Amino acid sequence: MEAFRAAPDKFDLVITDMTMPNMTGIQFSQKLLEIRPDIPIIICTGFSAKVDGEKAKAFGIRGYVMKPVVMSEIAKKIREVLDQD
Repeated sequence: MEAFRAAPDKFDLVITDMTMPNMTGIQFSQKLLEIRPDIPIIICTGFSAKVDGEKAKAFGIRGYVMKPVVMSEIAKKIREVLDQD
C-alpha cells in the first residue's frame, strides 16, 4: 500500500489475494481504487463466500482467478484485463 500510495502511476496492474494480513483483498482493492480509479486489479482466491467473479466486478476489480493459479490462466487473465483499457 505504501509503495502504491507513493507512486501510483508506476503501476500498470495489481494482482492481490483475497486473504491478507490486516485487510481483505477487497478492502485493499478499494483503497487502491480511491487513489487511482483506473488501476486494473486482479484478485485471486481459493474459496471465499465474500467474493466471486460478479461481486469482484461490482467492487471495480477487473479480474478474478481461482486458486490454485495455473500460469496459462493467469497469463490470459492479465492480457484480458490489460486489453480492457
